[in-house]
Amino acid sequence: MKEKLTIVKVGGAVVEDEAQLARLLHDFSGIKGRKMLVHGGGRKATKVAASLGIESKMVDGRRLTDRDMLEVVTMVYGGLVNKNIVACLQAMGINALGLTGADLNAIRSHRRPIQDGIDFGFVGDVDQVNADGLRTLIEDGLTPVIAPLTHDGEGHMLNTNADTIAGETAKALAACYDVTLMYCFEKKGVLSNPDDDESVIPVITRQDFARYVADGIVAGGMIPKLENALAAVEAGVSRVIITQATAIDGLQGTVIR
Repeated sequence: MKEKLTIVKVGGAVVEDEAQLARLLHDFSGIKGRKMLVHGGGRKATKVAASLGIESKMVDGRRLTDRDMLEVVTMVYGGLVNKNIVACLQAMGINALGLTGADLNAIRSHRRPIQDGIDFGFVGDVDQVNADGLRTLIEDGLTPVIAPLTHDGEGHMLNTNADTIAGETAKALAACYDVTLMYCFEKKGVLSNPDDDESVIPVITRQDFARYVADGIVAGGMIPKLENALAAVEAGVSRVIITQATAIDGLQGTVIR
């Protein structure tokens, strides 16, 4: 029987809220067994970029990343946000290790090609996860904390969607662990009515997803989140849950099947 591994992805809105983040990290520290954290930080990057006079440009919720913005996200994601989380976890008795995809050659990506006339710049799409390297850290009792940055193997950092990193990492580690992947954000789950926080859809399958997208119930940034979640389940991840950051006990939220 495979040992259990819990991978928690926390979004930028939670990362920016000190109270929410503190609660999530406290709950995360209480998860028994092996665990790993993947974090976002886009809102913090937007603020820092603005303070430097750098404009943030988004398309369908995804950041266009030119050279100036790449420097900002590398500093914010890999430095400020990542190390603050690691320090908080260390204070809670969790021996956390902060990583980007370049560290340990953990996650290698290629630069996204121009799509429909849109040049995303230095944005990476994942090619490979170093599952053996991450497993070595985990088996040594460390808790990896991964920032949403990867590299191309040719000396270039790439800004990479944190949901994608969580999903690809879960898929790679599913070969050696019984993986539960949790996407945590500010809502209680996937909502059938965005104006009603109680309208949580309890279960979503691939067929449900197609119908919800067609009906406009699922839109915007929730589409790639669900695509990553469905791909993870289909690749052998045991359990995927989209839930609120205050509910990482796995008893609430939307289960992906």
